Amino acid sequence: MRLYRKATKYDRLAKAQRVRARPLDLWREPAMTPVLRSSEPSEPIALDLLDAYSQAVIRAVDAAGPSVVRVMPLKLNGVGCGVVMPDGLILTNNHVAQGAKRHEIVGPDGRTHMATLVGDDPDTDLALLRFDEPSGLPAARLGDSKQIRRGQLVIAIGAPLGFEATVTAGVVSALGRSLRGEKGRMVEDLIQTDAALNPGNSGGPLVTASGEVVGINTAIIAGAQGICFAVAANTARLVMGEILKHGRVRRASIGVVAQQAPIPPSLRADLNLDQLYGVLVTAITPGGPADACGILPGDLILAVGGRTVTGLDDLLRQLDYDAVETPTDFVLLRDGRLLAVKITPRERKRA
Repeated sequence: MRLYRKATKYDRLAKAQRVRARPLDLWREPAMTPVLRSSEPSEPIALDLLDAYSQAVIRAVDAAGPSVVRVMPLKLNGVGCGVVMPDGLILTNNHVAQGAKRHEIVGPDGRTHMATLVGDDPDTDLALLRFDEPSGLPAARLGDSKQIRRGQLVIAIGAPLGFEATVTAGVVSALGRSLRGEKGRMVEDLIQTDAALNPGNSGGPLVTASGEVVGINTAIIAGAQGICFAVAANTARLVMGEILKHGRVRRASIGVVAQQAPIPPSLRADLNLDQLYGVLVTAITPGGPADACGILPGDLILAVGGRTVTGLDDLLRQLDYDAVETPTDFVLLRDGRLLAVKITPRERKRA
């Protein structure tokens, strides 16, 4: 009897130990599950992001690619690209057109067309051509370059080194840059990007993920990898309008080198300013109108002729031919203070 009781006692003790151990096992199992599951989505997420990036580039190329053409000036060595605009126009670089009156245009389908020079503007390195006959090629959409931001995805389309329909992608590195051109003139309102450009890309479009043209590829800096430039679409729109209206771009000049720059938030608050950007003066032409009025490098231009300027395209628009020899009010920001000066622009000589 005693042996039976002892056996029963030990059986109950063992059973109780097994029951007490069961919650510990249940606690350990869920603790391991999240660790295993947390590593599973990493690869699909990365693949989804890469696929989304790829699809964005593909859509942009599908939208703008059919409007990109090769431009070959007749009787001159050289080749570049252009982008078809509405009304049978082709926007390209001045250094691609080289002032030639006649151009052979090769479309993305390989068909050849002829085009005539409408006008050019060496100061912005832009030229405008027109097809002699309807080409049947779709026109690209010219976007608002003021809406783009640093870090935004952009795609360059062209024919570098003769390789047709080449696509490179990158980001906007900076806005409102100025760069001295081949003949020493300062080309302003440039978009800096790291989308690779090579000889033959000139005149081709720089487009956003939506396929809108926000720049015309224009230059690279030899020996500097990842530093490429495009003329902003807003400046291109202004130049096109002037060429179509007057056959050339008529403009005034105050003798400064400038670029777009942000207004520090603290100054915006102190001065009750709504605008986010102004035009930063980086250099002064000795003896020019700005120099005569005491403008200094580092001054930030906020308004011209009573109109707000938030970029070089705004400044160029205010300094049109009507501003030549006309005293014009400028509002500047210097050392945290607003200044009002009157400058009389001169006609800017054609490069």
